[in-house]
Amino acid sequence: MRTFRAVFVVFALALLGVGFVAPAGANQLQNVSKKTTITTTRPLEVPGQVLPAGTYVFKVMDIVGTRNIMQITNADETQVLVTVIAVPDLRLKAGEHSVVEYKEAAAGQPNALRAWFYTGEKSGLEFVYPKERAVQIAAVTHEIVPAETAEPTPGTLRSVPLVAVTPQGTEEPIAKAIESTPAANAEPTEVAQALPKTASPIPLVALLGVAFVGIAFGLKRYAKQV
Repeated sequence: MRTFRAVFVVFALALLGVGFVAPAGANQLQNVSKKTTITTTRPLEVPGQVLPAGTYVFKVMDIVGTRNIMQITNADETQVLVTVIAVPDLRLKAGEHSVVEYKEAAAGQPNALRAWFYTGEKSGLEFVYPKERAVQIAAVTHEIVPAETAEPTPGTLRSVPLVAVTPQGTEEPIAKAIESTPAANAEPTEVAQALPKTASPIPLVALLGVAFVGIAFGLKRYAKQV
């Protein structure tokens, strides 16, 4: 009987531990990768590629100082479409939209993606473009654009030198792009929304609620017998 009681108490404590630790761990992993599913209704340019209208997954794979290595995959994450570099960015207020474009584009061209924000956050990531393309975007939009000084390879994504390209076509330290704020630039156009999160904690909370009720009755009975 004592063995049964001891097992019951250990089980109850373990269940309580799962209730408090598991959700926290899941949130921590989500916050690190910032994985977001994006749906766009028209073509969208990202560094090195133009994505057709569709659904894509954006997520952070690595962080080196102020440099973030990001992947964009297809909707079911079975194919990596492009791996890009991004640097910190800031918007005036948190919003429901996750990606923003440069406001202007050359005639007949899809707008280039400027930055990506995790839904509901003011801080985000600004995409780094190949230098030649960055010069074109900066001239058309009159904004500072982060650029790679050389075409990165999988082995140099974390080390390829970055610069900030000005609307006049000159190069500045990359810090200029990181330090620029929305107040100094035209407000970008928001173009896509993150899909609703599918991994809801509600079922887990309900299950734990039922389990806690059972534990309470068990502990009450145990106390009477002791």
